[in-house]
Amino acid sequence: MPPVKLGRRSCVEAYNQNSSLQEVAPLSYAFIGSYFLNPFYSRYEEALNLASVRLLAASSDDEGGHEPGSVGKAAGGTTAMPRPYTLVRAKNVGMTSILLFARDPSAVHGIQEAECGFGAADMGNKGAVALRVSWGDKPRTTEVTLVATHLAAMEWNLKKRNANWRTIMSGLTFANPRIVLPGLFPSDETTVPTPDRSGAGQRAAPPAESSESSEVEDDEADAPPITKPLLPNGLRLTPEQNSTLREISIFKPTSHLFVAGDLNYRISTSTPPPLAPFPSFDSSSANHYPAFLSRDQLTQERLSGRAFHGMSEAPITFGPTYKYEVQSSPSGAENEASVRAGAAINGIPEVPWRFASHRWPGWCDRVLYLDLPSWLSSTDKKKRAIGVKAYDSLPVIRTSDHRPVFLRVSIPVVSADEMALPKEVAAKSFVGGWGLDGQRDPRATPPVPVDVYAWERRAAARRKEIIVGWSAFFWSTKEGAVVLATLLTLVVGAWWLWSMA
Repeated sequence: MPPVKLGRRSCVEAYNQNSSLQEVAPLSYAFIGSYFLNPFYSRYEEALNLASVRLLAASSDDEGGHEPGSVGKAAGGTTAMPRPYTLVRAKNVGMTSILLFARDPSAVHGIQEAECGFGAADMGNKGAVALRVSWGDKPRTTEVTLVATHLAAMEWNLKKRNANWRTIMSGLTFANPRIVLPGLFPSDETTVPTPDRSGAGQRAAPPAESSESSEVEDDEADAPPITKPLLPNGLRLTPEQNSTLREISIFKPTSHLFVAGDLNYRISTSTPPPLAPFPSFDSSSANHYPAFLSRDQLTQERLSGRAFHGMSEAPITFGPTYKYEVQSSPSGAENEASVRAGAAINGIPEVPWRFASHRWPGWCDRVLYLDLPSWLSSTDKKKRAIGVKAYDSLPVIRTSDHRPVFLRVSIPVVSADEMALPKEVAAKSFVGGWGLDGQRDPRATPPVPVDVYAWERRAAARRKEIIVGWSAFFWSTKEGAVVLATLLTLVVGAWWLWSMA
């Protein structure tokens, strides 16, 4: 769940702090809704402000032009904690959430939400959630689209992760496609078609041997076709209608795009064999972690045009973010040679950990972005480029087997008129045809069409989530047990009173 902080002028700091945040709350709470999530969200708001106060106080160069925050007096005379950031919007799909924080909430407006699920029965145990905001002081505003997602796990599920990404591209929309194109679809249509996902959700059998990078080169050769829109009765859309749908997709031409989350791409399509050499944090080791980056599935799939089409990523200078086993102490019964405990941070020692032996360490937790469009002049792109300030991982925490990852960037204020797709570019745009170059701009050439039925399928899946959530609440939580015990007591008491009457 990436908390996202919007500054005052042209700076957006997007943090992908998935780890325990990626699964923000137990399944029952997450499926029921926001009421049960608010206590979890408030803890993250508190942590963000505590960290911000410390960082802002230590920095003499405040990019947003704000003071760290004034310290006031709370009721009873105690000192109130400064709160530089305000939680503007929280949104979740299942256990994946996105939090939008702002130092100047009045500069954030026009917030839109989107969600899609690709878990069991399209539910949100795996899925994506997004916010789109206009930000800045009018008339100098820019638009940002922020996507948080949790893709399919397991080494051998590379095709399924790519299929999850295709679902995000086609089904994560900020409005119901059938409403933004009124009168186009039959009013008496009651059946919502299911897209052809043959091969996309099929679990490939793990290979007998581990050959790492060579195993992924042909992994999507049998992927389902993605160039034909799912439309009723052979209906075909005009270029104007396709343009309208593109405006509600994640590839809206006038919006910056960031995608973050536990993307789950690994460095192999099979589990590690016994005594396999793991990435090391020792720079003098032959297995120092940069040597394993060439195996990274996400980079391979992105550059081949099979996933995260046209998107960019800052250079990875941090070690694998998964899978960690937290140790009780760096000594004792544990294998001391494999247990690490880094230097203390702010006087707090790092949590001792080691890599889990049954999973390849990998860079599962990532933040990617769509760079400025190619139709902007080279001078404009150079003067107003997206500037990466930091892309790094945070220390291991006890409540997760992931390292949190953050991205800090400055985003130029580029107006919608400047970002808009020129007519000559729009005339040449088409759906599909990406091939393997991965170089086209998805804002001009959408890799997949918008799924016009995704909104209805998500609504149906949400109803299932409510049922599953309340069922799990009553049978797997202490609060639910109290409610059931109370109801049982009332029923037994009523029966006893009735029998005594």
